[in-house]
Amino acid sequence: MKQWKSFLAATCMAAVTAGSAWADGSVVIGSVGVPRHFNAAIQSGIFTFMPASSIFASPLRYSESWEPEPYLAESWETSDDGLTVTLHLKDGVKFHDGEPLTSEDVKFSIETIKANHPFKTMLAPVASVDTPDPLTVVIHLEHPHPALLLAMSPTLMPIIPEHIYGPDHGEIQQNPANLAPIGAGPFKFVEYKQGEYYKLAKNEDFFIEGKPYLDEIYVQMFPDPKSMLLALERGDVDMVPFLASPRDLKRLSGNDDLVVESDLGAAIGPINWIAYNTKKPPLDDVRVRQAINYAIDRNFIANVLLQGQAPVAPGPIVPGSPLANANVEGYDLDLDKANALLDEAGLAPGADGIRFTITGDTTAANEEMGRIVLEYMKTQLKKVGIGLELRLAPDFPTWAGRISSYDFDLTMDQVFNWGDPVIGVNRTYMTSNIRPNVIWSNTQQYSNPKVDELLEAAATEVDPAKRKALYDEFQEIVVDDSPIYFLNVIPYSTVYNKDLVGVPDGIWGAVAPMDDLRWKE
Repeated sequence: MKQWKSFLAATCMAAVTAGSAWADGSVVIGSVGVPRHFNAAIQSGIFTFMPASSIFASPLRYSESWEPEPYLAESWETSDDGLTVTLHLKDGVKFHDGEPLTSEDVKFSIETIKANHPFKTMLAPVASVDTPDPLTVVIHLEHPHPALLLAMSPTLMPIIPEHIYGPDHGEIQQNPANLAPIGAGPFKFVEYKQGEYYKLAKNEDFFIEGKPYLDEIYVQMFPDPKSMLLALERGDVDMVPFLASPRDLKRLSGNDDLVVESDLGAAIGPINWIAYNTKKPPLDDVRVRQAINYAIDRNFIANVLLQGQAPVAPGPIVPGSPLANANVEGYDLDLDKANALLDEAGLAPGADGIRFTITGDTTAANEEMGRIVLEYMKTQLKKVGIGLELRLAPDFPTWAGRISSYDFDLTMDQVFNWGDPVIGVNRTYMTSNIRPNVIWSNTQQYSNPKVDELLEAAATEVDPAKRKALYDEFQEIVVDDSPIYFLNVIPYSTVYNKDLVGVPDGIWGAVAPMDDLRWKE
């Protein structure tokens, strides 16, 4: 038996006393993220997705090789013209309150996600949903939508009960069930003390026989990463997902009692990059943007500044994706080429050797993949006559306000692919998504008609090889145009007690269901 986690006595379980026995069927997960609520049908973000994927079930799951697998849907088929997808649901599935899950709940969920979810492109082609019987769902599309099956993953398509979240219960954004959710997933919601902890318990009526293995999951929230990692190292916490600090990961990898699993969550696809304001001189000249790229040693950033914990990201689609193109311009360090491009752009050095000065933005909290990288860039850019002044926003809203209103020259940014380019990539490059005051839209104000054409074509192309070719060309153009210089994959890792097995390790990492998580026998 594991020992009681004494910190829980003072925080999330007042009745618990240190020194008692901790059940083998329980796991404590540490987090620094506080979910606003648990309804992932209307809310994005990893700290909502993580509990939601275990509370709710979805039509499909995905294998480590990016292949769809049955979940609520035991089978499915797509029409020859790609305009109809039919799901055949498992019989006998029940929500946590005992009510049956039917095709009407799936229809309601799809319509709710389309109307409310921040990922607007994810279900945009869905024209209507039919329910010819309680176990059949027919989805009609305006055009073929090859991203649809991936969008049916637990992370992105929680099936929520209409009798709990439907219009009879008022506006869904204010529904009390968002904070006390009822789903059909492997774990039931038990309790949430906002900012401190939430507790999930085993769903005894889960539709997959023998699952889940655990009786309880506690997620303990910490005010800062330092205190959370100390708890992990003491053994007070069993698992911490979404650790991204190269410094912390390197230290924890030397702990024999812990496993550091970094090859997870390829579908999340987080990339750290430098975004340029392509409408602001002199960065409106592609030669200037390329010169900055050539003046920066991306391998030095990855291998030295980020301590070898963060792989290089060559382009806009994360390397773990089957749609990634590694054969794009590498912008290897070349100060001579950088100087030549700046000369060609007519930007001669002044008496002080400086051609021009620009500002580099990040937040004060973004240290390892923000401030430290900008300080390195300041030194490098001076070698080719570019002055760089750092501007550290005191908080995220300040930074987001500057970037979304185009009040910047270049900025450090971290943006996620979310599985398929239609969901998380297109938003950054489509001319139609240049939307003032909307962060993580096309804040670079980048516009290339050919890129728009390629992305629109790829969004409807159902032939995998042809679709890959379209995205390959898109990546080559974007890397050459350099509205963004791609630095590294954010090394989201799950660190856990060596005696745990079944830690979510597929393409969605810790935002996948935890029904296989358990202690070694």
